[in-house]
Amino acid sequence: MDRFNFCVPTLFGLEGIASKELTKLGLSDVRAENGRVTFNGTLQDMALANIWLRTGERVLLTLGSFRATTFTELFEGVKALPWELFIPKAGAFPVKGHSLKSTLFSVPDCQSIIKKAVVERLRQKYSLSWFEETGSKYQIQFSIMNDTATLYLDTTGAGLHKRGYRAVAGAAPLRETLAAAMVQLSKYRGREFFCDPFCGSGTILIEAAMIAENRAPGLLRRFSAENWEISPREHWHSLRESAKSKMFSRDFELWGGDIDEAAVSLAKSNAKKAGVDKFITFETSDARNFKPRHNNGILVSNPPYGERLLEQRDAERIYKDFGNAMKAFPDFSSYVITSHPEFEHFYGKKAVKRRKLYNGMIKCEFYMYF
Repeated sequence: MDRFNFCVPTLFGLEGIASKELTKLGLSDVRAENGRVTFNGTLQDMALANIWLRTGERVLLTLGSFRATTFTELFEGVKALPWELFIPKAGAFPVKGHSLKSTLFSVPDCQSIIKKAVVERLRQKYSLSWFEETGSKYQIQFSIMNDTATLYLDTTGAGLHKRGYRAVAGAAPLRETLAAAMVQLSKYRGREFFCDPFCGSGTILIEAAMIAENRAPGLLRRFSAENWEISPREHWHSLRESAKSKMFSRDFELWGGDIDEAAVSLAKSNAKKAGVDKFITFETSDARNFKPRHNNGILVSNPPYGERLLEQRDAERIYKDFGNAMKAFPDFSSYVITSHPEFEHFYGKKAVKRRKLYNGMIKCEFYMYF
């Protein structure tokens, strides 16, 4: 069975977590790098990673890398890659990508050159002069970094954070991949009471319930490579059936509260779409008066950051009141993400451990209170 190199981009700070996930899946040659994780495997391994990976953004099949400081070098380098092994005669192959710290800095020009090079390669291999591109999509991605061009095929389609349960997000949505990473960092496995008093659209709780149930995050969605001629559909079917058989049937207790009734209603709807609503109780509740139904458990939350000055002052008052409420529950393990640099001061307690994470482009700290 043919083996290929794959690349999984991640949010900054999640590389190590995604690396552990891929290793646990039994994939080989897993390496964490800055903003990404690479591995080696078969097309079935690629499908496995898409279905099971919680903290990666997508799975890219790496075609090759080469130095390119001129458009001629870029054209010839792309043309030398074996595109015909993947893209059939009727395949659609749009191009997108980025360029950083490189001589070839114009992304539209690079897109055009890469498209022409792939067309020329396929034209020679298929003896065709025109490609209708009416078939399945084979999204070409490129990265030009420090004058090194790397070409990929995107096997995922819509990002892996799009699990299929969150059609509408709240005002400040937390990406599902980051929420899953936060739950994993809390070491939650479904045994303890789990809660989020700033639940918003419910993402953290839904991801926690899926982890507790051992539900594959890609179970409810489809991926681009499922339509590829070289990727047998029976692989995807058997992997999904296997994933279903690995789900736990026991009950879990999770609770979410938010001061915004509309957010609570949205969270309930999202949990129902995800199929985990039976595990989670949502209530309209003010975190400043937080009174959990148990004296111990795990709390993971994403409170308001206060990116603007007046909002920042509101956030600081919330942190202070929430910190005072939590003093009555010293046996809780609490995990909070925020971009506010003085969270510990207002919360009233120094974290046991801190970890740098990024919520989109916002640099945050993940404060851990064991």
